[in-house]
Amino acid sequence: MSKKFSAISLMLAFMMIFSACSSSGGSTDGEASPDQSTDNKEKVTLKIGLPGSYEVTSKEIIDGFITSHPHINVEIQEAPWGDFTSKIATQIAGNTMPDVWFQENATILSYGQRGVAEDLSSYIEADLKADEYIDGLFSAKAPDGKVWGVPHGINPIALAYNQDVFEKAGVAVPTDDWTYNDLIEASKALTVKEGDRTSQFGFIGSFSITNGWFPWIKQAGGSALDDTLTKSRFDDPKTATGLQQLYDGLDQGYFADIDFLKANGGELEVFASGKAAMYFLQYSLQVNMNESFADTNWDVVKIPKGVDGKRYVPMVANTWLVSSRAKQESKGAAWEFLKYYLSDEVQDMIVKTGSTLPVKKSALDQLKDSTTKPLNKAAFTDGIDEGGVTLDENATWSEWRILVQQVVNEIMVGNVSVEDGAKDIHTKVQEVLDSSK
Repeated sequence: MSKKFSAISLMLAFMMIFSACSSSGGSTDGEASPDQSTDNKEKVTLKIGLPGSYEVTSKEIIDGFITSHPHINVEIQEAPWGDFTSKIATQIAGNTMPDVWFQENATILSYGQRGVAEDLSSYIEADLKADEYIDGLFSAKAPDGKVWGVPHGINPIALAYNQDVFEKAGVAVPTDDWTYNDLIEASKALTVKEGDRTSQFGFIGSFSITNGWFPWIKQAGGSALDDTLTKSRFDDPKTATGLQQLYDGLDQGYFADIDFLKANGGELEVFASGKAAMYFLQYSLQVNMNESFADTNWDVVKIPKGVDGKRYVPMVANTWLVSSRAKQESKGAAWEFLKYYLSDEVQDMIVKTGSTLPVKKSALDQLKDSTTKPLNKAAFTDGIDEGGVTLDENATWSEWRILVQQVVNEIMVGNVSVEDGAKDIHTKVQEVLDSSK
């Protein structure tokens, strides 16, 4: 090898070394590389809205994000839930809302339709492994495939039972194999009458949406809306059958009605005191049960199976969204926050609160070792895995749901027949759906 060629080779080697060193802090197209130190990242401000403040979202989560993302300057906007809801409407109108916040899932769906929420489908596809999460991760997915948010938490229902009441009556406790007919027959057997007065009911006949009329119509083969979420199904005889079964339980006196609940302290008090043997309990209420009724001997099983042999488990989600009107760098910071919220670290924190279920499967697995009541938390987790459903939520859900509830209230107290009420509901709901097209 000539001396001239050797010198050239040495110069090229030095140039390659220098080039490699100079490119280690950034990519060739000028964008920051993934391994760039957060100390060198440009500061960005992120405004996070917290309805319910730290009573709903753990301060530990927010503090953890701030600590682990020093390049993001976090500003917290907090308020009681009702105040926040009113405030955010004003902020949206004035284009002064936070970069990321959460509300009811149906509200987020309407924000997506109005252009307020960012479509997160591409973010999720790029940064998350969907098979590590339950289907509830996509609670805010619209029929067109756009995803308007990710869950703050999932709150399903299960069938809670007071074990002492069952033992005293000599009735076998519920199992995961129960149908709604089993629930009805057990309710009749567990109802205790003293003359004209009923001192104990078999079941709490709530007629609110989540633990009342919605699961009853689903199990009967009906539904509120069709699969496209654009057509009312209250004209379906199966939907009316579910409403009729709920009404019959109240009318015939083996389901505790609203008057009894009001006179005896409410649903939890009636269940915990043994004045009603069973109850469709939302997961979050376990916290109230353990705080206020620690001595009650109770547990849960999966919600009963429907007439088709399938299980339908209504689940309520509060959902985080990213503002579509935020600056691009703030959108990026907002997604960093949501990725952090969906991480193992935070999902494990959510498990410990007991107030909602996380959406990451690895976090849900921790509940198998839980020693707090109810012991059978798999009734919730396996229940939603088997048959978790949203409440037929779409962009107009908040509007048509109120109309449904008004008529259902009249049906359940006997002011309107199930047949006439269902027809009335169908007409009103379809008008709302058609007006949104």
